Amino acid sequence: MTTGRTSRRSRKATQEEKGAARPVVLLSGGNPQIAKADGDAPVQAYIAAMPEWKSDLGRRLDDLIVRNVPGVRKAVRWNSPFYGIEGQGWFASYHVFARYVKVTFLNGALLRPLPPGSGKDKDARWIDIYEGELDEAQMAEWFRQSAALPGWPGF
Repeated sequence: MTTGRTSRRSRKATQEEKGAARPVVLLSGGNPQIAKADGDAPVQAYIAAMPEWKSDLGRRLDDLIVRNVPGVRKAVRWNSPFYGIEGQGWFASYHVFARYVKVTFLNGALLRPLPPGSGKDKDARWIDIYEGELDEAQMAEWFRQSAALPGWPGF
């Protein structure tokens, strides 16, 4: 006999389903939409959601930063992973585009050699990395240099 009432077990299952992880939405160009949060977990969620070859690149970038910058702090801001040093600020981030991943050094104008990309922000410089083009030695050096300089506030 049906009473029209939902059992406790059914209500609990429905609540758990509502709270279950939803698939990550990819914004234009394939950039994962990840909520603003601090720590490694949201950065790893972003990396896991990066489409195609870009996810492997994200893991490699994250690993390079962790290996070369002791005490690095991580967060997701504006749908991008950010890396910083407590008390110094953010020094690097990256963002997915359709054909490449843009790695931005927030104090990049002070790096040597200069990363190739520049724009309206006189301090920031970046490099667009296409499939198969990661120069790990150069990126590691830029990450080390960038982390040693004062970064972007907001930490």
